Amino acid sequence: MATGLLALLDDVAALVKVSAASLDDVPTQVAKTTGKVSGIVIDDTAVTPKYVVGLDPKRELSIIWQIAKKSVINKAIFLGPAALVLGYFAPAVIPYILMLGGAYLCFEGYEKVHSMFSKTHEPTDEPTEEMEVITPEELEKQRVNGAVRTDFILSAEIMAIAYSTVADSPLMNQIVVLLAVAIFITVAVYGFVGLIVKADDIGVHMAQGKFHPTTQKIGRGIVKAMPSFLVILGYVGTAAMLWVGAEIIAHGLPFMHHPMEVLGNLFPDVPFLGWLVKVVVLALGGILLGAVIAQVVSMGSRLFKGSAQKVAN
Repeated sequence: MATGLLALLDDVAALVKVSAASLDDVPTQVAKTTGKVSGIVIDDTAVTPKYVVGLDPKRELSIIWQIAKKSVINKAIFLGPAALVLGYFAPAVIPYILMLGGAYLCFEGYEKVHSMFSKTHEPTDEPTEEMEVITPEELEKQRVNGAVRTDFILSAEIMAIAYSTVADSPLMNQIVVLLAVAIFITVAVYGFVGLIVKADDIGVHMAQGKFHPTTQKIGRGIVKAMPSFLVILGYVGTAAMLWVGAEIIAHGLPFMHHPMEVLGNLFPDVPFLGWLVKVVVLALGGILLGAVIAQVVSMGSRLFKGSAQKVAN
């Protein structure tokens, strides 16, 4: 009896050692996954601040908290388990989901680029629709819902990429990594977003006369720099969206693997330069793909409207 108990304890101890050794890889896997989703994270960070523009500054952090809370719930409760279930029962579907999300990112990126360079806003003689009057509370709710919808799409990409990184790992590793990624990325993104939207207030506070002249100067510099910083952040987010979207699609197409490796190794003595060339090529490819998708969507929209009008008549 005692011998059997000791053997059982030995087995448990061995299992614990194996599990511990396996979990030792978790920080590395989380770091690897975070690197792969960096473009989406940058885009998420760049997009979110616009949802609090024009609202009561006192409500900014509350709004960001609402978005962050729903974001981590979506990642940890819905998207992470969905990735695990799909990975177990239908792993072949994951690459196609990733590519679909990549195509969406290219489409969104193209739409942003198109809006940046669209200079013609010709007035029309058609009567404008009467604007709906809503309360600040309703506007806040609309903004939060819009931000959560956008975040859900980006979060789905993040969790799918995170799963693809640990798909060959033990189940416990997959669960821990997905949960860690969900929490870490949400905290990082929305913590930085909170810092961005409150930077003006921080700068104004630092510029008060009670502080050292150097501190005042820094505060005034922050206030002056924030508008330009937000514009640059928007450009960076758009570029990241195009680059990541195109790279996801390229990874899903076997015949694109070799060309991507060639681009990345064009300058073996200067790895950063090779990486930059690869990113630029992917971003340009993302714009082209986004333009094609935009045309298809536009044609589909016109056909749908035409069919709806015929049915109505």
